[in-house]
Amino acid sequence: MTITQQDELDGLKAIGGIVARTMHAMARAMEPGMTTRELDGIGRQLLEREGAVSAPEATYGFPGATCISVNDEIAHGIPGDRIIREGDLVNIDVSASRDGYFADTGATFRMGRVAPALDRLCRDGQRAMRIGIAEVGHDRPLAGIGGAIGRFASRHGYTLIRNLASHGIGRALHEEPQQVATWRTRGDKRRMHKGLVLTVEPFLSTGGIWATEGDDDWTLFSQPPAPVVQYEHTVVATERGAIIVTLPQ
Repeated sequence: MTITQQDELDGLKAIGGIVARTMHAMARAMEPGMTTRELDGIGRQLLEREGAVSAPEATYGFPGATCISVNDEIAHGIPGDRIIREGDLVNIDVSASRDGYFADTGATFRMGRVAPALDRLCRDGQRAMRIGIAEVGHDRPLAGIGGAIGRFASRHGYTLIRNLASHGIGRALHEEPQQVATWRTRGDKRRMHKGLVLTVEPFLSTGGIWATEGDDDWTLFSQPPAPVVQYEHTVVATERGAIIVTLPQ
């Protein structure tokens, strides 16, 4: 989607605020002993209260309102009987639509205290996302997002999952531009333009390179096995940089 007028930006900010508030409220409600199905139920109630529709459920028939991935699950985890425990890393990914506008956000949350290396990975995952967002702007190269994130990852001894990319969004959950790398690439000559709406969502890892599908046809795991965190915002490119629309307004 390309934003061309204020009412479009207002609509995008409205759904962006909804998914952000939903994700953070779910994180606050999370506690040891809760199942991921119970946590997803909280998210569903919050989305419905705001008049929003789960995007993965409506678009792809995903079996849940939100994606909740715990520890070895790195993305697209199906809410179910898995129990959240002290020391877990829990990724909550919320995408939804309202009034024809879509927004997508996600973050990895610590359930209580986690190992120091995982705590550092979470902090650096957030830094990686912010570094990528800083590359967003009118007439800037799309590959600059992955270039900046990739340099940060290499400098700090991390890897990036290389088959889970950022993407365009706005009037649908996934739009052009597709496959916006959050790792260093060559040959991508595409450039951003004013009003372009896209996600920035690096998957930072201590050794993982690829996402592989599990037996349920949805849940993704790291290959080789390694801890992975993901942080995501939906942003709009402007001449002055990025507008982040997935903030809990």
